[in-house]
Amino acid sequence: MRALFVMNPVSGTVKKSGIPKLIDQHLDHEKFEYTIRYTEHVGHATAIAQEAVTEGYDVVVAVGGDGTVNEVGRGLIHSETALAIIPCGSGNGLARHLSIPINFKQSIKILNNFKVHSLDYCTINGIPFFCTCGMGFDAFISQKFAMGKHRGPLKYMEEVLLEGLRYKPQVYTIEDESGEHRYKAYLVTCANASQYGNNAFIAPRASMSDGLLDIIVMEPFGIMDAAQVSFDLMNKTLDKSSKVKTFRASKVLIRRDKEGPVHYDGDPATMGTEVVVEVKEKGIRVVCNEEAEDASKLSPNPIQNAVSELLNDFSDMNSNLLRQGRNMVAFNKRLWRKLTR
Repeated sequence: MRALFVMNPVSGTVKKSGIPKLIDQHLDHEKFEYTIRYTEHVGHATAIAQEAVTEGYDVVVAVGGDGTVNEVGRGLIHSETALAIIPCGSGNGLARHLSIPINFKQSIKILNNFKVHSLDYCTINGIPFFCTCGMGFDAFISQKFAMGKHRGPLKYMEEVLLEGLRYKPQVYTIEDESGEHRYKAYLVTCANASQYGNNAFIAPRASMSDGLLDIIVMEPFGIMDAAQVSFDLMNKTLDKSSKVKTFRASKVLIRRDKEGPVHYDGDPATMGTEVVVEVKEKGIRVVCNEEAEDASKLSPNPIQNAVSELLNDFSDMNSNLLRQGRNMVAFNKRLWRKLTR
């Protein structure tokens, strides 16, 4: 089979200079012949993937973060060429949902096994995405996070807690197959997969093979609720929160009073007062982890991921713990200063 690796040299937090050597070492050369191409600008990965379809490649491997995965996936929809992922980003939402290890050797092993599923993707006003899209506070945080110099779950939680306390909710009208509903909400998220990335689970029960979006409406919350909402986000319990309403639909029309920010797979954009989000069933072929707990639903297996990542990163564990401890102390200080002003 023919494999094309598409690498974004500047995405995420992982140095990529050694990746070509690792590909050569760990790829099954009896199964694959391969080529590596590097992206040079925004949208280039989509063009490369489209060329790969035309040239008859069997699989295109996105080496990068969720933005790279999104661009590659856009070029592969409704084709016979499969998408594979080597997660090297800061969030890795789709890889984590699919139980693709955040470890190079293990993710190459998944590619070597070459277990392919036809999965759903979605569109927002015609633009394809694979994990989530959203508006309101959801999109506002995506903009802040995209512009920030620091990445990771602590930074994300800090943005949610600090900015959420002063963000003003908006009114949204959501129309689906059952009718029209009006909400005052901090955010409206439409999820094809379970998380934003960094194991922040906005839609813990979402599946990429059910033909449905999970719609999450987060109602306004106060300072006493902020920490609990953030905990639920990281603990896969957000759907049980009293501040959250969830339902499923194959297509929704969302209306708001004025144009504003949205995001799709974490990338911020600006759209108008009407936003249409819909599922495209079985529209993309994806190389998946055949050892995942439920390959038919392709729901996340956080225990398996956590154990795998702990074992894979054991040599770095002590330094990571020290760094995270310092980050948590700094985070608590910043949060306390903000809340006591």
